[in-house]
Amino acid sequence: MSRLRSLFLLLVLALVGTPAHAQDGKIAIEKFNHSEWTKGIFSEVVTVTGIGNAKMIYLAGVGAEDEKDGSVRHKDDFLAQCRLGWEKVGKLLKEHGATVSDIVKATTYVTDMRYRDEMRKCRTEVFSGKPLPPHTLLQVVALARPGMMFEVDVVAAVPAGK
Repeated sequence: MSRLRSLFLLLVLALVGTPAHAQDGKIAIEKFNHSEWTKGIFSEVVTVTGIGNAKMIYLAGVGAEDEKDGSVRHKDDFLAQCRLGWEKVGKLLKEHGATVSDIVKATTYVTDMRYRDEMRKCRTEVFSGKPLPPHTLLQVVALARPGMMFEVDVVAAVPAGK
């Protein structure tokens, strides 16, 4: 009898400790566009809630595109493109209740691996005094628009209520 009682208590604790939105089995996926030029092309941000007590935030590749018309800014300046891209990441995360400290994975794409040191400098500025998230650096032949030298996509996680 005590074994059955222990199993019952474990079941009760599991159900009580599970957030209500996760118990109903519904996952909410929302897609957002914050820049005019991206509408109808791709979603810049996707949030997923209903898995445990977290809201996951996925950002599409963010680069040095102008937020109004999508033109590439700082065409011959990798460090300026990197800084602008990370600035935009910060803004997008803020729109969804997160900061760069909430990033759980980042993937950076560069058109030339010789920019690695500048990319590290840029990331060090962004995460100054904060732990760095897991990161993958890839060299690609080209990015979405001519003149782009840098792009980063990130995944962040915050409590579901944020």
